[in-house]
Amino acid sequence: MLKARSAIQTIPSYHPPLAGREGLRLDFNENTVGCSPRILAHLRQLTAEDLARYPEREAVETRVAQLLQVDPSQLLLTNGVDEAIHLLCQTFLEAGDEALIVEPTYSMYRIYMTGAGARVVSTRAGKNFEFPGVELLSRISPHTRLIAIANPNNPTGTVAPKAELLRLARSAPDAALLVDEAYFEFYGQTLLDKCTGLPNLFVARTFSKAYGLAGLRAGVLVGNAEPMCAVRRVCSPYNVNAVALACLPEALADQVYIQQYVNDVLESRQRLESALAAGGVSYWPSQANFVLARVGTTKQEAVAFTQQMRRRGILVRDRSSDPGCDGCMRITLGPREHTDRLLTAFQETLEELGLAQGVSR
Repeated sequence: MLKARSAIQTIPSYHPPLAGREGLRLDFNENTVGCSPRILAHLRQLTAEDLARYPEREAVETRVAQLLQVDPSQLLLTNGVDEAIHLLCQTFLEAGDEALIVEPTYSMYRIYMTGAGARVVSTRAGKNFEFPGVELLSRISPHTRLIAIANPNNPTGTVAPKAELLRLARSAPDAALLVDEAYFEFYGQTLLDKCTGLPNLFVARTFSKAYGLAGLRAGVLVGNAEPMCAVRRVCSPYNVNAVALACLPEALADQVYIQQYVNDVLESRQRLESALAAGGVSYWPSQANFVLARVGTTKQEAVAFTQQMRRRGILVRDRSSDPGCDGCMRITLGPREHTDRLLTAFQETLEELGLAQGVSR
């Protein structure tokens, strides 16, 4: 009987609850209003010839490199950040190697690392999900070949200090360090400018969040030019589809739209956190476009909460199965009108389930 490799057989299944998403989308950290109108206008101009040709990413990579102020040789467009993670695992991990993560975090790190045959070494985040820099350093061994850190982290919204990330990179020169900056636009701090001087540092970005292009699957991986050559060897020449490549220049050109949306999200984040604090609901201050809040003490309470929010037309994400996240849900932020609806539904659900004092709108 044909069998998959043993490493594949042990990979945990990841089934995001995407089916039946009717309502206000505050569950997957997407842009809640959609992409720039310029992108929609450009989509209508695409021809059959545009779709019949194999995609060419080099010219668009040059445009993205200009925006990020890096040399094009340091940059690779990817099929979302997921492909960037996968490529790093394929490039640097062999069976028996060790890969480090901090939990809770993005599930796909473990999946891709395990799929490459590596042993995943996890470190729990500290009190209030603080970055466990000292403990993580102690887990580095001669077998460590990859370290993945989401910054800001998902699902917590917490961040790792830049100095600790740089110390980590310098302490593990034989390991690739991925700093996943998927939520950079809502945080504003980056390690992109350090990639040239640190050959083992890689930074990933995405167009799925602030840019509103999750459906097109476009991401960016940046690193020192020499190791990036190795990453390119395992990457398909046609990994980013023609529609995404056609739309990215328009997305890059409309920075006014992006900044307005980011400003709206930051205002909504402050409103939600203030309302949670006033209502006695536990939460963790976030630097991303979402907030993690504890609405109960058990998974059952978190599930009940998400179900009642869905009944009111608001989709939020149950994260109670993540380490340290008992009774927690993650709430994506959008513009003011979305936050008005969110706070109303949140208050009604709290009262119905009797889980907290309530929130102010």
